[in-house]
Amino acid sequence: MEHYTPIYVNTSGKSVFVIGGGIVAERKVKGLLEAKAQITVISPQLTPYLQQLHQESRMEWIARSYRNGDLRGAFLVYAATDDPQVNRAVVQEAEAETILVNDAISSGNSSFITPSVVRRGRLSIAISTSGAGPAAAAEIRALLEQQFGDEYEVYLDFLHQMRMEIKSRELPSATRRTLLRRLTEMDILDKIRTGEFQWWTEEEIGNWISRNQEEI
Repeated sequence: MEHYTPIYVNTSGKSVFVIGGGIVAERKVKGLLEAKAQITVISPQLTPYLQQLHQESRMEWIARSYRNGDLRGAFLVYAATDDPQVNRAVVQEAEAETILVNDAISSGNSSFITPSVVRRGRLSIAISTSGAGPAAAAEIRALLEQQFGDEYEVYLDFLHQMRMEIKSRELPSATRRTLLRRLTEMDILDKIRTGEFQWWTEEEIGNWISRNQEEI
């Protein structure tokens, strides 16, 4: 069994190549769009959805088959054709250039894999079965989507605002940690779920920080 180190890679503005223009490539491109990557697809043909993205200038399309040397300058690469030989050639070039590469046909040939992801604003939960079964990953994702609803997007935006406000003040590190811990101990999530939560004003934020500082 392959062992992977779970990490989140910042692909915003980075050059990412997808070799192939079918349904698998389409799935990869959809995820990359969310991650704000600069996408180049190399394939003689595209699905209607990918054609539309190209027409909207949301990705670059090189309308031919992959050639050795195409990956120059790539940050990472998806080998997403249905031809094992082409994918192997893409993997070989990527490895020679020290570029992270995913082979959609064989995870064993990949230096990284793309997990199934649950997204709720700032929250992202990645699920991987290390190639054991995409269906199982999809089932687990469905369970997590039920458990972590849209309220987490509001909740984490609130925590982010509070964290930025606390960090902007000249406070001892121990005080900051205590304030952040107390935030998570509050019943904010329950109030969001029941519709009782009202976004705090600057005055309310300042009062909460001052009050809790005094109690530390």
